[in-house]
Amino acid sequence: MQRREQALFAATTVLALAGLALAAADAPGAADAAWIAAAVLGLVYSTASLIAAARRRAATVDVIAWLALVGALAVGEAFAGAVIAVMLASGVLLEARAAARARRELSALAARAPRTARRDTASGPVEVPVAEVVVGDRLVVGSGEIVPVDGRLLGPAVLDEAALTGEPLPVERRAGEDLRSGVVNAGSPLRLTATATAEASTYAGVVRLVAQAQAASAPFVRIADRFALAFVPATLVLAGAAWAVAGDPVRAVAVLVVATPCPLLLAVPIAIMSGISRAARSGVVVKGGAALEQLAAGRVLLFDKTGTLTAGRPVLTDVVTPAGVGPSAGEVLRLAASLDQSSAHVLAGAIVTAAHDRGLRLAAPEQVRERHGYGVEGVVDGHRVRLGKAAWIVSGPPPAWVRQARRRAALDGSLTVFAAIDDAPAGVLLLEDPVRPQAPRMIRRLRTAGITRVVLVTGDRADTAEAVGRIVGVDAVHADCDPGDKLALVRAEQEAGPTIMVGDGINDAPALAAAGVGVALAARGATASAEAADVVLTVDRLDALADAILTARRCRIIAGWAVGVGMGLSAAAMLAAAAGYLPPAAGALLQEGIDVAAIAIALTALLPAPSHTVVLPPADIATARRLYAEHRDVRVLVEQVRTVADALHHPPYDLGPVRELLEHLEVRLLAHEHAEEAELLPIMARALGGVEATSGLSRTHAEIEHQIGRLRRTVDDLVLEAEAEDVTDVRRLLYGLYAILRLHNAQEEEGAFSLVPDPSTP
Repeated sequence: MQRREQALFAATTVLALAGLALAAADAPGAADAAWIAAAVLGLVYSTASLIAAARRRAATVDVIAWLALVGALAVGEAFAGAVIAVMLASGVLLEARAAARARRELSALAARAPRTARRDTASGPVEVPVAEVVVGDRLVVGSGEIVPVDGRLLGPAVLDEAALTGEPLPVERRAGEDLRSGVVNAGSPLRLTATATAEASTYAGVVRLVAQAQAASAPFVRIADRFALAFVPATLVLAGAAWAVAGDPVRAVAVLVVATPCPLLLAVPIAIMSGISRAARSGVVVKGGAALEQLAAGRVLLFDKTGTLTAGRPVLTDVVTPAGVGPSAGEVLRLAASLDQSSAHVLAGAIVTAAHDRGLRLAAPEQVRERHGYGVEGVVDGHRVRLGKAAWIVSGPPPAWVRQARRRAALDGSLTVFAAIDDAPAGVLLLEDPVRPQAPRMIRRLRTAGITRVVLVTGDRADTAEAVGRIVGVDAVHADCDPGDKLALVRAEQEAGPTIMVGDGINDAPALAAAGVGVALAARGATASAEAADVVLTVDRLDALADAILTARRCRIIAGWAVGVGMGLSAAAMLAAAAGYLPPAAGALLQEGIDVAAIAIALTALLPAPSHTVVLPPADIATARRLYAEHRDVRVLVEQVRTVADALHHPPYDLGPVRELLEHLEVRLLAHEHAEEAELLPIMARALGGVEATSGLSRTHAEIEHQIGRLRRTVDDLVLEAEAEDVTDVRRLLYGLYAILRLHNAQEEEGAFSLVPDPSTP
């Protein structure tokens, strides 16, 4: 397609220049012939464009260019006709190149899709077509090879994820983490368990998204066409009036020449396609110019919860075990994670990752058997281990510690996995789906950019949904919604303004399709939601959405300025031409200058601009990632504060665990808080523009140290085994400290660690 535009531009330019050379050589007849030929070529192309627009029943301002060419030829203004033809050819060429550039950037992902995989067998790796990989297969990926399917890591790995995220630095992943197809193994050979087939994996989804984006961008809807209904009649009226008043058709041709809408034809596509290209570089696939415009126009933002405002990947928060009976919490976790190494269940990866984070050495399970609807069982180090639902693990009336774990899970909105060892209930693993730390700051930023209403729409329970809504700061929460309910809510919210629906699941697909613009998070695999959406995030960071919306709005504003300035100058030139001050040839040259001005404005869309994502220096990123690794390690210690407090509700009141916990708090936790005060908060202050942004965190650092000091003094005053009234203050201090630590950690993750790209990478 682009070759046709190139040929048109080359032919009209050569003929126009040849005419100038012939005119300089005093050969006016030959010069006119060359210019007429250029004008005829432009007329033929313009006629074909008008016919195509008529078939689409689309209004277009190209009719003015066609009339200007016809008029120039009719009144003998051959040079003016040639200049108009060159302008028209340059416009369509620039538009074609802008579209081609965006397609190349989108297609670069698809060009490197993996074709084969190496299955790990007893006799060694065997290469098979990637289409033959099934869920549960163990695969080997060599150094420098592309991960062929989505899977779960069986050991640590170093990966180059630039193709999906744009992040240029290698990323370290831990055992148990999910892995996306299409990333490159940048370290030693790795092993993984396939969790999806090739067709259902991330990379295949990206390929489908590219195909959709290319198909959607082909009938590119230009902003210029919206001006056709008003601009074309006004131009024709002015040209006719000039002819009627002066009695000279040249006046009418002069008006049509300067009215040629090249500022619209050139500047708007450049600005819009620049926005699509910029979004693609940051991991956001926008399916055409119309989708970008709708993204810029959005005023009402609707979010699904799971996987959108929350991480969509459960994390282990605690292991509850009966006090003083059976294996320790660490041993329960080790046995459970060892068994879960062979499971593709969504919760298995979280349990395995938590065990690796705690430095537990896992064993190879034997006799593993999945009990669908119940759980998984097997033998680990000679112990029979079962993981699953409470009804399968606990027979008869549940003991007090199980009831307590259930109440805690219900209050916190946690998921539970019950564990039995040698047929005896041994523990309850608590997991939660944390709120994305970038979400609250992103929503605040979008409100300042023009989003007037934010709505949470989810199929989850009302109490859990309302808790998430309060944290991120939405205006309304709709819980217990099925796909039909979500669709109805999107349609209802459209009455308040243009809508943007954000989701990641199959149940979100109808709402995504119905919204003004649908945005799908497909970082962990493109599903039906990505197929139905207009915009797709291929990076697992929600703040990329804020960057995409800001980019879309900026490009739309720039396009509007380019149109306004270009068409304003063109209107002034039209009036001058109608009054007889601007002949067609001079008008054509002036119009070229107006085109250059409009294009220069449109090209500012390529210049760096403020974004929601804060760019930190590499040294600050390295420091923040090191501190985040410590932050992640002390989470376990924070949960132990609550566990120890819970154990003090029933006699005997053993203060030994309290004293042991205090030692860890004073040695590990306070050292970490001091390091954050000295290193993390200055990074945050530099990034966010001052120390006021860090004052709240600094105050809680001081409060944490104060509360730990109070706990130490209280415990030192008590004997090893205290009476009920003696432990009241200890319990109160522990629960208070736990609440402060949980709030402080959430504030740090939202305010500081959310600024770091993938803070979990060391």
